Amino acid sequence: MALNATIYKVELSVSDMDRHYYETHKLTIARHPSETDERLMLRLVAFALNAHDHLEMTKGLSTDDEPDIWQKSLSNEIDLWVTLGLPSEKVIRQSCNKSARVVIYPYGGRAAEVWWDKVKGSTTRFDNLEVTAFSEADSAALAALASRAMKIQVNIQDGEVMVGVGDAVVYVTPLPWKGAA
Repeated sequence: MALNATIYKVELSVSDMDRHYYETHKLTIARHPSETDERLMLRLVAFALNAHDHLEMTKGLSTDDEPDIWQKSLSNEIDLWVTLGLPSEKVIRQSCNKSARVVIYPYGGRAAEVWWDKVKGSTTRFDNLEVTAFSEADSAALAALASRAMKIQVNIQDGEVMVGVGDAVVYVTPLPWKGAA
């Protein structure tokens, strides 16, 4: 018997002082049975880091040809492709060819570092690719905040991210591994 996705209701308030973006997004997120709390919370932080009126969550893990988050233009072209995890070189190449801007957020500690050492040489030709990692400690702290109904406040200033859920606060430092040219 197939397992069903778990539905999360999220009110995500983003105050991004770096980009001067201040907005609240009401999101309904389907968490795939194989998705962890860590990955779910990182998806929300990735959403906040790239927040825009046209940014949206996709089907994510349940489909191979879509990112976790994307932003499309009014003419249905992909302006932003956001992926979490450790995509293959082939997926990176395809993503960079489909979108004006691609952002990958690897996580998982040493596994992410090994992945990056393996693929970074083949990514130098992609001027539209950014890779920003999350430390294992940061992602574990975020996972502890997850619940099915959340009001999340994300403040971003000078590249630092503060995530608040209720009385709990987690400070996250995204680690830039490759910037777009």
